Amino acid sequence: MADSFPDHFSAVAGSYAEFRPTVPDALFDWIAATAPARRAAWDCGCGNGQATIPLALRFGRVAATDASIHQLRHAPRTAGVTWHCATAEASALAPGLVDAVVIAQALHWFDVARFWEEVRRVGRPGALVVACTYGRFFTGVAAIDAVLHHLHDDVMGPFWPLNRGYVDTRYATIPFPFARLAVPEFPMTRQWSLAELAGYVRTWSATQRYFDAGLPDPFPAAMDALGPRWGTERRTVQWPLTVLAGRLPD
Repeated sequence: MADSFPDHFSAVAGSYAEFRPTVPDALFDWIAATAPARRAAWDCGCGNGQATIPLALRFGRVAATDASIHQLRHAPRTAGVTWHCATAEASALAPGLVDAVVIAQALHWFDVARFWEEVRRVGRPGALVVACTYGRFFTGVAAIDAVLHHLHDDVMGPFWPLNRGYVDTRYATIPFPFARLAVPEFPMTRQWSLAELAGYVRTWSATQRYFDAGLPDPFPAAMDALGPRWGTERRTVQWPLTVLAGRLPD
């Protein structure tokens, strides 16, 4: 069992598995092409396996770790993947194990100084290190985005955990102690119904803190406001995706 950690998602692990978006397949193609080899990868903070499964299609084996046993219980059992309940800073993985370390939408929750030491221990010389994050999403329809931004900034604003600020700045201030590699842009979009969007916003890290404060559920009113604007069709939802990439020393 993992040591204590900032746990914002165990209570919504099932919804997280159902409604969280995945980063584009093209990013995983780039990771596989840029890694020094494809023998093994480490998906750290793997959640339910949103990045693990694409990595398993491209690497010989994947070690997937998450501090939440509840998240791991919702992960699919897949050939070539070993799942471990462990914190990012103390993974218990073998030294010099992997050719790539991938952290998808999780780095901001870690003790990054300790985590980078663990990356240096677990990664092979020259291993690729990739951390990606997506923040506030939008549809490009002003009337819809105004409701979403009000929910995100005004209603949920006081309840976002402090570390979530790294996401808001697109990892501009998060420590990343490796020589940076140039990374192509990878558009991140989904075609969603209003019900799927409603499921997603309930997985935000601010949501449980909001409810823990004893406040009334804000989502029905928000969805009522969105309904006439959204309609019955599926709409394009977009997230700006930030990717940090570097290498361990040879």
